[in-house]
Amino acid sequence: MRTASQAPLDGLTTLRLGGPASTLVEVTTAAEAIDAVAAAAEPVLVLAGGSNVVLPDRGLDGTVVLLRSAGRQVSESDDSVTVTVQAGETWDDLVAWSVREGLAGIECLAGIPGSVGATPVQNVGAYGQEVADTITAVRAYDRLAGVQKVLTPAECGFTYRHSVFKGHDRWLVLDVTFQLRRAKESEPLRFGELTRRLAVDPGGSAPLADVRDAVLALRAGKGMVLDAADHDTWSVGSFFTNPVLEPADYDEVVRRCAALHGPDVVPPRFAADGLVKTSAAWLIERAGFARGHGRDGVSLSTKHTLALTNRGTGTTTALLALAREVRDGVRDTFGVTLVNEPVIVGDSL
Repeated sequence: MRTASQAPLDGLTTLRLGGPASTLVEVTTAAEAIDAVAAAAEPVLVLAGGSNVVLPDRGLDGTVVLLRSAGRQVSESDDSVTVTVQAGETWDDLVAWSVREGLAGIECLAGIPGSVGATPVQNVGAYGQEVADTITAVRAYDRLAGVQKVLTPAECGFTYRHSVFKGHDRWLVLDVTFQLRRAKESEPLRFGELTRRLAVDPGGSAPLADVRDAVLALRAGKGMVLDAADHDTWSVGSFFTNPVLEPADYDEVVRRCAALHGPDVVPPRFAADGLVKTSAAWLIERAGFARGHGRDGVSLSTKHTLALTNRGTGTTTALLALAREVRDGVRDTFGVTLVNEPVIVGDSL
């Protein structure tokens, strides 16, 4: 365990924004993480990959616990493999390992930055898969009760980009257990962009390595694979979640869109348990925000309008101002209020 005072945090996040922490404690085991969190004066923030968090320019007057735990435990039964992974492990390293080992279930989640422990918090998902599809248990430290607990998927409360872990600091995720299927080919592929790239029918499958490579290529084309030389990747990935609307609200979006762009321009729609999910990026673009729109050192990505980026001279203040401009523009145009996907520390939209 290592401790530092007035430690810079910008280099520990994918946005490369944020002021220093009063105290930074780096831990390498679950036991150290529990000790550091239990001993920390309020407030306390747990940071690992830093890929889904927006930190304030003024910094944090409290303790940041930097989680660097690593390790996997693997057990096999019939055609399935259970793997328990320490929270500080890099997520994409796990995906790459699973593909090499011939284990299906998370291959469509390649290239997502951040740590394993962050994935259940956000219920990370992409290209038709979510981590909730394969998670069987999450071991976490309950700061309120001062005890460890193993949570079942039902207790995790997984919904679209959300869980019981998100939005407060009660839980410290220590490790995550996944059940993967031993197979040469992927789980059924349903995301159109991916099936087209792989030239397979919806519901079909492809070799695991081919799926991973295709996902990485698609993400890179949108600036969603980290590259220190590419400011389009200095982001938190998708800044807004895709709206999930009541059918009547979606119909109102269609009406407003037709009035602006004509009856042939119809927003995307996907079934979602009696509701309708549509595309945040599509709404942003049709509300008049083009790729690269921005100022004061921040902008929408030049590759994908759903990513808000630091162009190297930005600030969190400027980034949040841009986020509010986009959110308000979409709301005024379509009557839909976009919801931020990353955790915004010390502020809100």
